[in-house]
Amino acid sequence: MDALLQQFFNFEIMAKVLPLLLGGLKQTLIICVIVVPLGLVGGLLLALLLRAPFRAVRWGAIATIDLFRAIPPLVLLIFVYSGLPFAGLRISPLTAVSVAFFLNSSSYYAEIYRAGIDSIGRGQWDAARSTGLPMFDTLTFVILPQAIRNVLPDLISNTVEVIKLTSIASVVALPELLYSADMARSITYNTSPVVLAASIYLIMLWPIVRLVSRLERRIAS
Repeated sequence: MDALLQQFFNFEIMAKVLPLLLGGLKQTLIICVIVVPLGLVGGLLLALLLRAPFRAVRWGAIATIDLFRAIPPLVLLIFVYSGLPFAGLRISPLTAVSVAFFLNSSSYYAEIYRAGIDSIGRGQWDAARSTGLPMFDTLTFVILPQAIRNVLPDLISNTVEVIKLTSIASVVALPELLYSADMARSITYNTSPVVLAASIYLIMLWPIVRLVSRLERRIAS
């Protein structure tokens, strides 16, 4: 039992590596600040393209969403980081992570937005148009606020998944939280830094998970 505690819950080692992990947490937060807003905006644009009057545009949006939802994010990240240099495009690890996660997350956000827009009855559209509102204003001021409210728990839940997804940025040597924890583990020959990283993720994400549950109950009531 003592050996287990020393290997996984060595608080002395945790205290020593905490500054390194906090540096990794800072990098993780930087990734989130870049990727989450981009994904939300990109997903909304794709969802709007699904309602475009031109069939070619709609099919293009469908193909984009299906493609990037089907490709595993790790494969996409490795392709962007390691594949693009063969085409003469050399990018930094942070740029590669941002591009790969943007493509992946925006496709999932798009499906959530689409479900929200589809949940609004046709009568809402007709009522708004009957007052003289143009289509763009109807969508912006009448449909989207209701649609986003209906799928807000799903948007937040997907954001949690995006934050957890940042852990795979370690494969391109971006020093985010998990990468820093793994470095500390290899130096100390102890698993406690990884346990500490998991605890930091838990502290960061658990309040958001509880918020999603509360929103789901509120919308259901």
